[in-house]
Amino acid sequence: MAALAGPVALRLYRRPGIITGRDGRLSTSTTLALAWTVILVWLLLTILGYGLTAGGGTGYFGGAHGPLSSLTTVYLPLLGGPYVALIAAKTVVGIRVENGTLAKPAPKPTATGRRPLRELIANDSGRTDLVDLQYVALSAVTMLYVVLFFLSDVSRGLPELPAEIWALTGAPAGAYLVNKMATRGNPVITHAAVTPDGTLTVEGGGFTDPRLTVDDTPLPAVQDPATGTLTATLPPGTTPPFTLVVTSRGLRSDPYHQPAAPATAQPAAG
Repeated sequence: MAALAGPVALRLYRRPGIITGRDGRLSTSTTLALAWTVILVWLLLTILGYGLTAGGGTGYFGGAHGPLSSLTTVYLPLLGGPYVALIAAKTVVGIRVENGTLAKPAPKPTATGRRPLRELIANDSGRTDLVDLQYVALSAVTMLYVVLFFLSDVSRGLPELPAEIWALTGAPAGAYLVNKMATRGNPVITHAAVTPDGTLTVEGGGFTDPRLTVDDTPLPAVQDPATGTLTATLPPGTTPPFTLVVTSRGLRSDPYHQPAAPATAQPAAG
């Protein structure tokens, strides 16, 4: 397991591009589908190795109750659920982005190019999404169930799974897909910055005829037509911390809390 999953995890840690979505953030559906693929490949390789060594050769794989008897009836459908959710979610998001009913702003790039794992259970604004959380948590429980029961008796091959275990992958995957279809196209604030002269810059997506407020106070803003970035001048005396909200087409973004600027070190007295 370590020999198979280790290099994959290291590759994704350094360059997570293959499990990121069109917005550059970690994709929940892609990550879970890849995890199930790695686990199933590990199961099959381990069974093959056992059969060719301790299992006695090709006769080990025969019979109605052989080590691979539940592959087509249980494990391929179990793997198919996450892939159906992956393909359907990408299709729904792509259509909604093209139709303008959903904004997928690019996140602020990190210095290392790596993405935080928290993105797997967070929405575009960085807040924990309950639907994504239950999809990841219940899928992880199902994976752990399969791995532990397999390790308890490798000679039996693929462990038998109760019918109810399908609910731990099918139902969360369905809820995840419905959430992608039902999520409103709220504007999203991904980053904000304040210059020393009091100029506020707000980055994000879904800013159509936007209205910007700072601590519930409306603020005139100018939008860059090329990037969609909002620029405004803070009232005299207004400094972080404060809370930003963008309203677009009657929809409000999640509050974005701009922290206070870090204190600069004072030079020592001569």
